[in-house]
Formats: sequence, C-alpha cells, structure tokens
Amino acid sequence: MSPSTTSPRERLRRRPQLSEEVAAHLREQIMTAAIHPGEFVRMDETAERLGVSVTPVREALLTLRGEGMVNLAPHRGYVVSELSRTDVEDLFWLQGEIAVKLALRTADAITAEQIKELEAHNERLKAAIAAGDGDQVATAEFEFHRAHNHIASSGKLAWFLLSATRYTPSRLYATDPEWGEVAMDSHTKLIEAYRGGDREQVIEQTRRQFTDGASRLTRHLENTGIWDGESESHSPG
Repeated sequence: MSPSTTSPRERLRRRPQLSEEVAAHLREQIMTAAIHPGEFVRMDETAERLGVSVTPVREALLTLRGEGMVNLAPHRGYVVSELSRTDVEDLFWLQGEIAVKLALRTADAITAEQIKELEAHNERLKAAIAAGDGDQVATAEFEFHRAHNHIASSGKLAWFLLSATRYTPSRLYATDPEWGEVAMDSHTKLIEAYRGGDREQVIEQTRRQFTDGASRLTRHLENTGIWDGESESHSPG
C-alpha cells in the first residue's frame, strides 16, 4: 500500500479547527520520531510548512506542553520531550484496558442489526486497504470503532478512549498494509465472537489490535535511532 498523497498543508486547509489540527499533526510527528526528542519545534517554520499563521501553531504548542509532549526552554522555544519505551507501553496498555471494558459492554448489548453494521464498516475498511488510500483507511478504521463503541452506551468511557488514542499515530498504521490485514482480521473475528457470544474471543481480539499497535510503533521508533544506546530488553508485552 502506498501512503496517501494528501499533504499536511492540504489537509489543514480543509479543516476549521486549525490549532487542534496543528496539534494533531505535531503529536503524530513526535510519536513517530519525525521530530526527535530534544529537537526544537520552530513556530515560524512549522506555520510556513503547514500553510497557516503562527497563532494556531502557538496554541497547538501550548496544548502539547500541557500534555507533556514538549517543554518550553526559556528564550529558546519549544523542545520535544523524551519518549521512552515505557511511554509507548503505557499508552497502549491504557487504550487496551478501556477498549476491553467497552467491548464487553458491547457484547451484552449488540443486536443482529448492529452486527451487520459493523460488518459493513469492516467491508469499507477492506476496500480502502485494497485501494491503498491511507486517508480512507484511517477514516474507515475510526468509523468502525466509533460505531462499535456507541453500542456500549458508555459515553464517558468512549471519550477517555478517544482521548488516549490521540497519541496513536494513525497515519503510520493506515499506510502499513500488514497492519491493515491484522485490523481487518481482528474485526472479522471480533464480530464472529459477538455473534457467537464468545466473551473470551471478544477480549482476545480487542487486545490483539493494541498489542500489535504497540509492537509496530516500538519497532518503528527503534529504527529511528531515538533509543540507541538503551537496553533493548524492555519490550511491550
């Protein structure tokens, strides 16, 4: 699958909440080590690259500072914070725990009609993967999980999961055909588990995507060299 050809500048121009979109862009850059820990995020350069004014970039950096993703170096600007293996583990562990709780509530409530709806979303994901359209893959995956989590009728819990997944670099996965195959297969088996009332499989298939996601991101970050010199004995489990 080839990555989407839509540039960050083009995507940002299409959306109204610029500071949130800039924050999302920078968050993904940091989580994939496109910007390494210790590097400065220059407001003027970022604004020019994204085709926006400095104001939404400044607001985005304030948001990221509140999240601990960047630090303010007095008289020098914003610098990217450290990103450890444990940070990656913790992010996916948290997402997985919340997702399992939602999935079990979905298992208690799901109807035959809702199962068909999830199958339709999974078919859209399959088509996007086959087309090699990263934007559509990301959208289809999001829509599948939004429909899935809605069934659980646990709005606050779903909101916490959505907040946690902000740190998941969705485009890294959406342009990875192997990840797409795992996601699609996991969805298929999850749907079958709902149809058969198999709660153990519901848990297994829900955890599967988060375990896979953590492993893929860890391998990617290892390849960027940000952890060179550290012990490699600590890996996501």
